[in-house]
This record gives sequence, C-alpha cells and structure tokens, in this order.
Amino acid sequence: MIERKANLNELAGNFTTSRARFQEEMATFEGKKYLLIENSQFQDVVIHKYDSKFSPKAYLASLQSFNQRYNLQIMFMSNNTYSAVWIYSVFVYYLKNLMR
Repeated sequence: MIERKANLNELAGNFTTSRARFQEEMATFEGKKYLLIENSQFQDVVIHKYDSKFSPKAYLASLQSFNQRYNLQIMFMSNNTYSAVWIYSVFVYYLKNLMR
C-alpha cells in the first residue's frame, strides 16, 4: 500500500483533524506500507515549513509513532514529478520479489 500525500499540509490535516480514520486505514492493511509525502523534505517538518499550527515536535512524534506502530516506510519526495517513477519502481520490485 502506498499512501500518497500532496504535501505536509495535507498530512498535518490527517494527523490533526482525521487522525482516527488515518490510524484505522493504517491498522487495517496488513501488507507493506509506504507513506509518500510529495513536495516536501524532512527538514521542512523541523523548520515548520507548512501551513498548520501542528508543532514540529508533535509532527515528528506522529511520523515516528506511525512508522513504529504500523511499520510505515516514510518517503519524502521534494518534487512530485518523480513520484510516478518511484511508485512504479516500488511495485515492480515488489512483484519481482514475489515471483522468486
């Protein structure tokens, strides 16, 4: 499963206004999970480069908690132009490993 977010603002909304739904979505799926955050970099969280009152400390805590709790691999994609290539490569190598 790849959960794709357009930017840190969208994900901040998931963590603050619809956290229960987001948690349920992560808990329900039992396979490998990826969180793709487009148009963002890790340091954007640290320096609060997003439009939300969600503090950087709380944001980082949520990212790490979800990572640990749901075995969620987090990928920051600074330019969404490359998202399709990244998604394609994840699926290709997932299928290649299944076929071995």
